[in-house]
Amino acid sequence: MDRLEDLRLFTMVAEGKSFTKAADRLGLSKSAASRRIGELEARLGARLFNRTTRHISLTQVGEGFYARVVQALEALEEAERSVASQHAAPRGTLKLAAPMSFGFVHLSGAIADFMTIYPEVQVDMDLSDRFVDLVEEGYDLAVRAGRLKDSSLIARRLCPARNVICASPAYLARRGTPLDPADLQNHDCLIYSNAQNPELWSFRTAPGAEETRSVRIAGRLRANNGDALREAALHGQGLALLPTFIVGDALANGRLLPVLDPWLVQSGAVHAIYPANRHLSPKVRAFVDFLAGRFGPVPYWDASLTVLKGG
Repeated sequence: MDRLEDLRLFTMVAEGKSFTKAADRLGLSKSAASRRIGELEARLGARLFNRTTRHISLTQVGEGFYARVVQALEALEEAERSVASQHAAPRGTLKLAAPMSFGFVHLSGAIADFMTIYPEVQVDMDLSDRFVDLVEEGYDLAVRAGRLKDSSLIARRLCPARNVICASPAYLARRGTPLDPADLQNHDCLIYSNAQNPELWSFRTAPGAEETRSVRIAGRLRANNGDALREAALHGQGLALLPTFIVGDALANGRLLPVLDPWLVQSGAVHAIYPANRHLSPKVRAFVDFLAGRFGPVPYWDASLTVLKGG
């Protein structure tokens, strides 16, 4: 510990260019500070400072030593902060971005339960289907559904996001049930306009096949919100391609029926996304762990469904 304190003293003298200032910060006398630096130089076998009656500066050797000592002390402090943060109680404001549908239906209740467990955490939740820049806009994390773009952000999978094409029984009775993706050209499709390619739906080349193909669809209704498309499907306006976290209840009670399930590519997931900081704050760590435990590999909205075994 004495050697560690000598290194801290050395950096203070180098930065303040004064034994007196460094001694005052550490509660030492000027003579004690000078003696300890002299002992450090003796151990190293090198002179670290050029001293005059009015001025003190680092030698060339001292400059190199200073750069390495600063790095070592910063690494030590970072290690201490990392360990401390893992055991500190979560507290403070958690700024969160989430998609509208998933946030309203599934995150709102989760956040209420989380805040009950951690009373010192406040949550500022932004529900929007727009893409947010976490770093530029100051968010602690975001919850995102679907396929992720390549990014320097860290992503933790919370649960699968299974897709299904579905329609109301009335629509299928009126227009018929598509049996092959090519049949979609004869149907009204409800288009999610926030998708990367809204008019293209992805399918396997055959049920169970690895290869995929895209089928161009068309329809009279476009919307940038999945709940709006679900309501249109429930009212018999067409076929909707939506995740089960939006249509799970309607599928379970038969108000919507799945079609083309063996063909559909059902990949995707819900992730928690956060910046790649050197250590994760207790509030973010606790919240991400909580969501992963709450949703999991078979989320509750999929548990009662007999369709969508893949994905």
